[in-house]
This record gives sequence, structure tokens and C-alpha cells, in this order.
Amino acid sequence: MAVFGLVSAVAGFVKVRYLIDKAIIDNMVFRCHYRITSAILFVCCIIVTANNLIGEPISCIHDGAVPTHVINTFCWVMYTFSIPRQQYKHIGTEVANYGLGNEYNNEKRFHSYYQWVPFMLFFQGILFYMPHWIWKNWEDGKVRMITDGIRGVSTTTVPAEERHARQSILARYVMISLRTHNTYAFGYFLCEALNFINVVGNIFFVDKFLGGAFTTYGTEVIKFSNMIQDTRYDPMIEIFPRVTKCTFRKFGPGGSPQKHDTLCILALNILNEKIYIFLWFWFIILSIISGLAILFSAILIMMPTSRERIIKRRFRHASSKEVERLVRCLDIGDFLLLHFLGQNISISMYSDMLQEICHNFEACEGGTPSAPSTMEMNPIHPLYPDTEKHGKETET
Repeated sequence: MAVFGLVSAVAGFVKVRYLIDKAIIDNMVFRCHYRITSAILFVCCIIVTANNLIGEPISCIHDGAVPTHVINTFCWVMYTFSIPRQQYKHIGTEVANYGLGNEYNNEKRFHSYYQWVPFMLFFQGILFYMPHWIWKNWEDGKVRMITDGIRGVSTTTVPAEERHARQSILARYVMISLRTHNTYAFGYFLCEALNFINVVGNIFFVDKFLGGAFTTYGTEVIKFSNMIQDTRYDPMIEIFPRVTKCTFRKFGPGGSPQKHDTLCILALNILNEKIYIFLWFWFIILSIISGLAILFSAILIMMPTSRERIIKRRFRHASSKEVERLVRCLDIGDFLLLHFLGQNISISMYSDMLQEICHNFEACEGGTPSAPSTMEMNPIHPLYPDTEKHGKETET
């Protein structure tokens, strides 16, 4: 039950919020990083630290000369090791288990990562949340503020007169703040690039953490699943061994050094191997879709025709000439702001707002409207008794 309570606390990363509660300031790929991936990593961290799921994380067999809890603590805190040359020998006739055997003149592979797995998972969860934190502070609630009062509002719940007044205020803000949002867009695209750099960097980060075995981990597991049962060798056992060796040294009663050879069962690696095989596939998928998202953003920046298609999908009853003219008068920052507005208000209200903007773009032929000294707008609150009057006061 304690584990369930901890996991429930992480559910806030992926919970669905109504539009009226929180503005949407990114896309689905962006949310896959800071909500889904961070939640996955934090949940994995909780599972790994919940010892009651598998019992003790390490349990060592020894000759009884040293207390059991001392051996277990020593081997957990220090390290255990396996013998790579004994890795592929037949169990029962040649070796007692994979990687066990006589260590004399044999190379040792030391395993000391397992006590750091929870910290690593938690740190990775923070890394995946950081780009969102940067963008959230950079964005500073702009979309939330200018859509307050019309975000999540349907055409049936608000009178037409009041709805048109709110749309007019929003359209007026877009007009007076024209070509002032390029820094806003730069912050978004920068954080989008940070998402891609972060997921690719995490692949190599985990690979270094696991001793260079993570980059090919998934492909090795796929090969293993396609092999014949009698001859195949599980690559997960090599990276996450279930049984290892540990050497404990002390002085005897007569002052002579004593060596105690122990056999340690790492039950925690049963969870670790499943967690990291899932993370391998998830990181690969996430890096691909993040790369495609950056490519899509680059196309939007360099090709105005692509922006026209995006606007056209939500701009109802608009001609191609109107959409082309609208996009021609917008910088990439203005387009990004309009795109976010389209995600936060209904399609009909968004289409009407764009129609009003197009009607006000006659000045664009002669020159772009100059921006006033302050570009902030009061929120459009649904409780204003006289919306048209408030709009006039804002205009003044």
C-alpha cells in the first residue's frame, strides 16, 4: 500500500486537466518528455527502492565465520564481481551459475552500479523535466493570461454578443503586439531542441553508467528472443547478473589475513533488467519522434506554405488568399502564438478571431502597425458585467 501511495503521488505528471484550468503551451511530443517520461522514471525509482516487492536486494551465502548482515552490507556497499570467461559455460557441469567459477588468473567484471540505480533514475526524471521548467518560466503565463475568460468556453454557454466582444479584445491584442513574439518563439524552439539533446544524451549517459552495454542492449535482447531455446544466452544476465561473487577479508585471531569467498544473490537485478530494457525502447522511440518534431519546426520556420496549412486546418470558411495574406503579415513568433491560441479556444471562436484579424490587416499593405510601449493585455475575465465597455477601456 505504501508503494501504491507513492506511485499515486507521481500521477500528477500525466493527469488530464481541463482547458479552463491550465493553458496548453506546447505540443504532444513536448509533453511526452516532462509528463510521461519523468513520471516513468520517478515510478521506476520508487519501485526499485520498494524492497518489500522482492525482499532483500542482496543476500549472500558464506561459511558462517562472519555475521550474515555484515557480509550483506559489505557486498552491497562495496561491490560484487563476476568472471566473464565463465559467462558462457554450461550450468551444472562446468559452473554453478553464469559468471561464477575460479577467479585465479581470470579477469573480473565488477558490479557496483546497483546501489546507484534509484539515484540515477531520479536524476534522469529531473533532467527530462528541466526543458519544460525553462520554457514555463520563459513563457511566463502569456497564453494563460490572454485566453483567460475564453479558454474552454463553448459557443453554447456564452451569449454571442459577449463572445464576439471577447474575441475582439483578443484579436486587438494580436494586432497591437504584432512582430514582438520572436523571442517568445526562440525560447520554445530552444527548449524543443533541449528535449532532443536530453533524450539522446540520456542514452549515452546510461550507456556509460552500465559500462558501455546500453546502446546495444535492446538489439541484443531482440536477437536473444529469436534464438533457439537450448543454445541462446540471455544478454540481460551479463549486464544485470542475478548471482555474483564477493570477497570479504579480515584478520584472524592469530593475526593472519583471512579471505572469505561469498556467493551473492542480487534479487534487485530482476527489476533492473526489466526497467532498462523498457527504457531502451522508450528512449529510442522518444528520440525519433523528438527529432521529427524538430524537423517539423524547422519546416515551419523556413516554409511559410507549411504555416498556411496549419492555419487553414482551423480557419473555417477562409479562402487561400486570406490565409496567404495572414501568414505573410506574421512573423514566426506571431504564428506560434496564434497556434497556441488555437489549442486553447474552440475552433469556431478561433476562426472568427482570425477572420477579424484579417479584416484589420488592410494596414499591413502599407506597413505593419506599430507596437505600443507596453504589450501586456488585461485578462478577459468571464465575470465582467460589461465586456464591450471593458474592451473600450483597454483600447483607451
